[in-house]
Amino acid sequence: MLENLYRKLVIDHAKYKRNFGKLDGEGVRKIHYKNPTCGDVITLYLYLQGERIDKVSFEGEGCSISMASSSMMTELIQHKDIKTVSSIRSEFEQLIRQGEPNGQIDLGDALSLQGVHKLKARHNCALLAWQALDKILHDVDSYKAIKK
Repeated sequence: MLENLYRKLVIDHAKYKRNFGKLDGEGVRKIHYKNPTCGDVITLYLYLQGERIDKVSFEGEGCSISMASSSMMTELIQHKDIKTVSSIRSEFEQLIRQGEPNGQIDLGDALSLQGVHKLKARHNCALLAWQALDKILHDVDSYKAIKK
């Protein structure tokens, strides 16, 4: 029953992507990122207001897992400070790689991707947007300090 609900959430996010589209304007950071193992692609757009992600969106093409994960990520990180985003990112990666979150952070709809843990070949699909996020934030001093 719960697995069926999770499947429906993933399909809903893949079909009706949240925060999908180009983000324009001065100060918008953008990165194009490709999953080398399957060809899924994403362009991630971020607008930072100080230490806070004020706006986030994405464009891309790929499997249901990568598109759903991207949609879920944008909902989770929008309007959050970089330190919180780093914690969310770690919790999500723990979910995908280990199969269980630490339980410290509410992952919202992203918890529905828990079953991806069993599919090692799909880990990069679920983590695509999160890896793009790491790269786009790499030059933000506070993020670098958190990741050390």
